[in-house]
Amino acid sequence: MRHYRRMPTTRTIRFFRAPLFALALSAAPVSAQTMQGDWPCKQVRVPEIALGGVWTGPSIEQERKSWREDAAVADLVARIAPRRTPQEEAEKLIDDFAKSAGANRKSRLTLLFAGLYEKLNGERLDIVNGLDRFGRRLKEMAEKTRNETQAFYDLQNKKPPEPEAVKKAAEALQWRVRLFDEQRKMVSYVCESPALIEQRLGALARKIIAEME
Repeated sequence: MRHYRRMPTTRTIRFFRAPLFALALSAAPVSAQTMQGDWPCKQVRVPEIALGGVWTGPSIEQERKSWREDAAVADLVARIAPRRTPQEEAEKLIDDFAKSAGANRKSRLTLLFAGLYEKLNGERLDIVNGLDRFGRRLKEMAEKTRNETQAFYDLQNKKPPEPEAVKKAAEALQWRVRLFDEQRKMVSYVCESPALIEQRLGALARKIIAEME
């Protein structure tokens, strides 16, 4: 038996219209009240971690420039900075480092924190800049979605009607809207990363200061 493709009916076209229209109109990364240029997050855009908010120990002005020259410190920073290293394990490594420092404990721990601050602050800045780029892409995707939605409506209202063309356009538009919506849902997850990095640094800083006492 030969099977014929069913042409879209008016009811089918209306099925596409409602959700597409709603998403197209809302196709902006966040509300106007929270937009900061291309920044897509509800959180305020803060490029760098405020040193005074996480550190109450000695000045690290010189140490920020020299910590990489100390192989032991550089190695420890690389081990404890990543969030994949459990906090308990990181604190144990800091404890061992402090014990091995002897009389130089305070200066060595200050150098260690300087390395952690430089590394985590740098990683955080990279993520913030990446979020700016992500926000720009979302804006571009939103604009394309709105334009394609309008083009779909124009095709839908064309006389004489072209049912097959409308069906193909609707399917393509559904794919674009779905892709945009998936990207938009990623924003809330990715936007948490800067805060998580700052929390990590704060926890490590508290451990380092405790070892100085």
